[in-house]
Amino acid sequence: MTGRGTGRRVRGLDAAQRREQRRSDLISAALTLFAERGFLHVSIEELCQTAFVGTKSFYELFDNKEQCYLALFEGLAARLLGDMAEAQSRFGADNDRLIAAFVHRLTEDPRVPSVLFRRSTAVSPAVEAARRANRRSAATLVVDAWSAADPPESFGVAELTSVALGFVGGMFELITDWLHEHDPSVPADVTRLVEDLTRFHATVRRGLDTP
Repeated sequence: MTGRGTGRRVRGLDAAQRREQRRSDLISAALTLFAERGFLHVSIEELCQTAFVGTKSFYELFDNKEQCYLALFEGLAARLLGDMAEAQSRFGADNDRLIAAFVHRLTEDPRVPSVLFRRSTAVSPAVEAARRANRRSAATLVVDAWSAADPPESFGVAELTSVALGFVGGMFELITDWLHEHDPSVPADVTRLVEDLTRFHATVRRGLDTP
């Protein structure tokens, strides 16, 4: 029996569930298409065709292509940050294991690093704002990890946060550069990225620990 206010069911889904399914299908299509070709070279019509969703339904969910991309970017970034917060609770002060966990989680699906790093630059001011917010959130996790391990005594919270933000920016740039030369689906390439980021982190920490 259909509950009051849910409307008729199609394939067992009410109207709200069908709307959420269409949104999920569009986000999934966006992940594939934007990862492969970038924001500028994908049309709304292609997104709809890939997701088997009508154009009218697209505009019921998103105002434009940018909003769809932003929903994808923010969803991927939130999941990655959530996974790293969980890893931090498991690994504590072991920063090398945290870096390895970050890289392996990031590269589980090769489309994810492409969207978050390689394809996200110069999309729009809104996406750039999301990228910067993502960096600040990542920097907060880094400060927490440093503080749990062996906090630099000569740095206050504000100074440490600034260094962490610079470290995250450098780390993200290394990932972007790596994506242009390496394949996230190749284990040896992933190992190379872990090693590069671990060395970079050790260099930054030595600078922080130098009196």
